[in-house]
Amino acid sequence: MDELADLTRDLVSIPSHEDETAAGDFIEDWLREETDANVTRDGAGSVIARRGDPDAECLALVGHHDVVPPDDSQVDADGGYVVEERDGRLYGRGAADMKGAVAAAMLALRDAEPAGELVFASFVGEEVGGTGARFAIDDGFAPDAAIVAEGSTNYSGPDVTDVVVAHRGRRGSTIVAHGSAAHASEPEAGENAIYRACDAVDVVRGLPFPTAEVFGHEMEGSVVVTQVDGGSAWNVVPERCALTVDERTVPGGYTDLARVGDLPGVEWRVEQDLPPMECGDEAFADAVLTAATPAQDGDPAHVVKPHATDAGWLAGAGTDCVICGPSEPGEAHTADESVSLAVLDRCREIYRRAAAAWPVHQD
Repeated sequence: MDELADLTRDLVSIPSHEDETAAGDFIEDWLREETDANVTRDGAGSVIARRGDPDAECLALVGHHDVVPPDDSQVDADGGYVVEERDGRLYGRGAADMKGAVAAAMLALRDAEPAGELVFASFVGEEVGGTGARFAIDDGFAPDAAIVAEGSTNYSGPDVTDVVVAHRGRRGSTIVAHGSAAHASEPEAGENAIYRACDAVDVVRGLPFPTAEVFGHEMEGSVVVTQVDGGSAWNVVPERCALTVDERTVPGGYTDLARVGDLPGVEWRVEQDLPPMECGDEAFADAVLTAATPAQDGDPAHVVKPHATDAGWLAGAGTDCVICGPSEPGEAHTADESVSLAVLDRCREIYRRAAAAWPVHQD
């Protein structure tokens, strides 16, 4: 565990919220020195390493080394990230999301005896829309299956690292209502864009949410207006009002937001669409669960996750994905972000066991 803790500490200490280059350099150098893998760096800056039979089915261990901007308390006077260990946990920006998991996957790549081809990938740009994963996919990254090492711990119960078989996506969109300006003393001379925006809000509030079922788990989408921007002065009838909408999607389903476009003077446009994920291979999901069970005292289960990850992009490109990692609900993106060192070691063992058992469809 000491080696894993040291590797995680080193990786977490490297700032990577504005530029991931230094963190990628560290990962690449370590893989070249410590493993016999074929290590490459793609045009986006992501690090990809391959071991085993290149002609066999391919299992990928996937993470990302970019992070969200740190809290002031997580940065030292020299601009480096503060890393502290106490009570069996490592604290620092990116410890949970997700440099700890990246470190566990690096060691699993080195130590595993893969039955097929084993690939490690640490992407850039996950926190800004999956730019690294999308670049890699366009560049030919196409494993048969992937364990994405995002958080799956403490979902079914305390001190249990589960296997996520599906997650919701996120579609962010803007509704713009157009009117015509007039002096507020003569409101009938104009067309109030805020009133039209309110009509659009009423439509959004009445829309049904999509649902999906994955391996017996029910999932439901959601949609909510989160921002309103309209008007220019207290005495002017507004000619424009914009609404920001956060929509959580499920596999195969969107809320019918296009209906707001039927209102007079109202348009709707999509700003971002992070796809949901569902595992298409139950045997693979079962195999990862089988690997997870002896690695811990608890009883892990197949679960679903509310947050979008790079697994959505990979699944959309044809890779069967599950999520299994150390981060717990409520840890990521916080001022006191931390990860359990014992759970990191657990995940390293899960990844190693899963690689040894892959492929699951052998003759």
